[in-house]
Order: sequence, then structure tokens, then C-alpha cells
Amino acid sequence: MAVMRLSRVLSCAVTAVLAATTLAGTADAGPAHARTIPAHVFAPYFQAYLPDDPGELAAASGARYLTMGFLHTNKPGECEPYWNGVPQTPVAESSYGAGITRIKAMGGDIIPALGGAYAGELGLDLADSCTDVDAIAAGFQKLVTTYDISRIDLDVEGASLDNAAGIDRRNKAIRKTQEWAAANGRIVEFVYTLGTSPTTGVISPGVTILRNAIANGAEVRMVNIMTFDYYDDKQHDMFEDARTAAQATVDTLRGLYPAKTSAQLWNMVGITEMVGLDDYGSNGETGPPEVFTETNAIKLTIWGWLKGVGQLSFWALARDNGKCPGQHQEDCSGVQQAPWQYTKTMKAFTHR
Repeated sequence: MAVMRLSRVLSCAVTAVLAATTLAGTADAGPAHARTIPAHVFAPYFQAYLPDDPGELAAASGARYLTMGFLHTNKPGECEPYWNGVPQTPVAESSYGAGITRIKAMGGDIIPALGGAYAGELGLDLADSCTDVDAIAAGFQKLVTTYDISRIDLDVEGASLDNAAGIDRRNKAIRKTQEWAAANGRIVEFVYTLGTSPTTGVISPGVTILRNAIANGAEVRMVNIMTFDYYDDKQHDMFEDARTAAQATVDTLRGLYPAKTSAQLWNMVGITEMVGLDDYGSNGETGPPEVFTETNAIKLTIWGWLKGVGQLSFWALARDNGKCPGQHQEDCSGVQQAPWQYTKTMKAFTHR
């Protein structure tokens, strides 16, 4: 009970601190096709492989922006992305269209995410599977026009990190899509979601991806670092490790984008946690568990706001409940908590 009282007090502190420092509203503005995601946004993940409706989860939790993953091809060699790689859920209004409309009516939006660990290991990531840059760009553009969105997340993991040809195709397709967007009065931002180390920031293959993007003239809006699943058998304070990983990532970005100011570099950083127990320990590992606590969430939300971080997220919205304390599962956090406790804390981060 004492922990819950402390959590409520700290949650109120988050709201008070962030409200006091708000410099601009959170409502979307601008003409059609010029809607953009807020400069500082909380966008937790929606798991496309679970039988949930994104609109219902958004309404129940209060999360107005969702990162929806993942999209990838059904088989290696194909060029058509599907939600969860399933042809029965194509990029079409019939797939999540009603839920996405409901989210937009709430004043929010979605960020489709392509790739992921499963796709990366099996050659199903769109840029690995498809060897036609124009077809990859067409896949990006279909997402934009079907769901009228302005940001796409590219989650590069596993074997995709070392696929030089796929990396180059993906970045060339980004540039083509951005040129198409400019010619059609749209804004399309791209985010790279990449693994990280608490001490060195974004991992070395991720830096290679960013260098290739620069060489191809592909504009990267954000580098979203995954600050969980370290698998190093060490004790972790998940907030402190996210903080040091983000600082190291900014240091790396400073070398890649020397013309940007510190504020611009911090706004290029996204941070994604996994609420409660992360994957480490779920397969029998015996080291200290990696636990992102509610107190960690409060600290990260306040610190991220004050540093000017561009995005906060977590895996995943359907896990934001306390149905399975002590267990790692896809639909619960594994810690004692109230329903939507993490979301109620972190959604205060969204601001322009």
C-alpha cells in the first residue's frame, strides 16, 4: 500500500511538473496532409499479432498516439508488407481502419512500424525481402496514403542489421518517399528503432545504418533506442541506463550531424522501454531481472521532458496491467500495478 501511495504522489508530481513547463499545446494543427506527430510524443506499441483493436486500447488507456507493429512480408523475396506478415491483414482500410479513425478523432495518430526481431531474423523485413527500391518506396507510400499518416518507424534487428544491400535499399527508398511526399504536399518522417548499450548508446551496426542514410540523402527524424533486454547478467537501474544510453546516443549523433544544435540532437532521440519485466529471464536466464518500474517511468518522463527528448515509448500497451505478477507474458507486465498505470504516467510527456 505504501508503494501505491508513493506511486500516486509521484504520478501527480509528473503532471504538475510537466504542466508547469508546457510551452505549447498538444493539438494537431495544419492543413490536410500536413498533420505531424508532436515534437515530443509518447507513443507506446500496439502488438499487431494480438487480437486487439487499437482504437479500443487507445480509448481505454488514454494513449492518443500508438506505434503499431509490425509490418513485414509474408515470405522472403516478396515486396508487399502486411500487418504481422499475414495476407489476411493487408495495408488497407479493412485492417485497423476503424480503430485508427477512432484514434484520430481523439486528437491522436498512429506510427506504423516495419520490421522487428522476427522479420529481421527470417528475411521478412521489407528492405531485406524486396530487391526493388521503387517497390519498397511504394510500400512506404501505401501506408501513408491508406492511413493518412506522417511518420513511419523502421525497426531493424537481427540479421537485418548486417544486410548491407537491404540497408542501402531501405535508405534509398526513404529518400524516394520523402521526395514523393514533398511533391504531393505531405510530410513523411522516418524513425530508426535500434538496439543500444547503456554505456555506448546505439549499437555499432545502427551507426552504420545512419551513415548510409546520410550518404543516400535520407533524412532520419529520430533514432529510437531500445533500452531493455541487455542480456549481460548485470544489475540494471532501467532509468539510469536509459539516461546514459541516450546521452551516448546524442554524442554519436553529434559526430554524424555536426550542424545540428544540442537541442536538435536531443529531439532526434527516442527511448523505448519494456514495462515491468522485460524478456531477459523469460528463457531461464539466471542473472538479476531487468525491471522497468513505475518509479522508473516517472523519472524517465520528467527527465525526458527536461532534456527535450523527441519520443518516449514502451513495449507494449496490452502489457500495461498487473495480471501476471512475477511472470513475463505478452499481455501483462509481470509486476504489481493498476491497469494502465504506466500509460497514465507517461502520456503526460506528449507536447509540442
